[in-house]
Amino acid sequence: MTVLRVDYDKPKPYLYLMKRVSILVPESSVMQAIADPQYLFTAVNQFMLANGKQPLFEVELVAARREVELNNGLFTVHADRLLKEVKKTDLVFIPALFGDMQDCLEKNKQLIPWIQDQYHRGAELASLCVGAFLLASTGLLNGKRCSTHWGFQQEFKKQFPEVEVVEGNIVTEENGIYSSGGAHSYWNLLLHLVEKYSNRETAILASKYFAIDIDRDSQAAFAMFNGQKEHGDTEIRRVQEYIEKHINDRIGIEELAGLVHLGRRTFERRFKAATHHAVLDYIQRVKMEAAKRKFESSRKNINEVMFDVGYTDTKAFRSVFKRITGLTPVEYRNKYNKMAMA
Repeated sequence: MTVLRVDYDKPKPYLYLMKRVSILVPESSVMQAIADPQYLFTAVNQFMLANGKQPLFEVELVAARREVELNNGLFTVHADRLLKEVKKTDLVFIPALFGDMQDCLEKNKQLIPWIQDQYHRGAELASLCVGAFLLASTGLLNGKRCSTHWGFQQEFKKQFPEVEVVEGNIVTEENGIYSSGGAHSYWNLLLHLVEKYSNRETAILASKYFAIDIDRDSQAAFAMFNGQKEHGDTEIRRVQEYIEKHINDRIGIEELAGLVHLGRRTFERRFKAATHHAVLDYIQRVKMEAAKRKFESSRKNINEVMFDVGYTDTKAFRSVFKRITGLTPVEYRNKYNKMAMA
């Protein structure tokens, strides 16, 4: 709810509006993902006051009960308000969860009706990292796009097949629902919302104050591709292992289908159902993951690494590498290999 304030210090009292920011405190949530949005939006208020302007936000911690223990009781968070005390708000933050996601959702199912109600009343929702699991459990993401931590994307897809996971994105926005990539990349979503609710100048000031790269839009460079193998298709798992052992070879779909005595169409259908990737995309991702490891740990040049992973066309290798990582081979090597830089 937008809060109406009266400033009596002016020559003539006048009204101004403050946005209410509600930061949820779920059970088994990550302490820092609660503290960071509170810190940032409170700091923006301080920036405004320092420049002779009125604060923009009323920031509050909201929970199902007044005291919430985190990290097995190591921390206790005191909620400013209980769910039942917040009838309407403007922006709801859903912080990252920690532990088994199914267990976390079970512990926090009492939050779901409140989140749904606030969205239908006009509030915007923003999940940080794997807070996307709690957001998706409301059903509000069905048919929409979403970002989450790259390491949890397969689990997320399996649990919420009606949600489109946008791989690599740090910030995804659709119909007043925001989601972010993993770990500290959620700071880019926080800055995005600061800019939306204030202006570009304030967002830049905040990015400098907190030393955050304001326009970083991809977590692809941080992702590690392991391949989805938690399925019951033994033939497809055998193909996956074959691909991983032959990264320096040029591998064709017909060859892989023949390996498990399947027709091409049947093989492609079963592979996609098991791994959530088309065959060629999977092969490319395995090869690019191997290339990344070589760039990180060796002094090999681009062509040497390219040949090591079965590519002979420099243009094709660079194109696939950048599509998957968001960086060129040179940029990736310079970012992660100090030996190569030296």
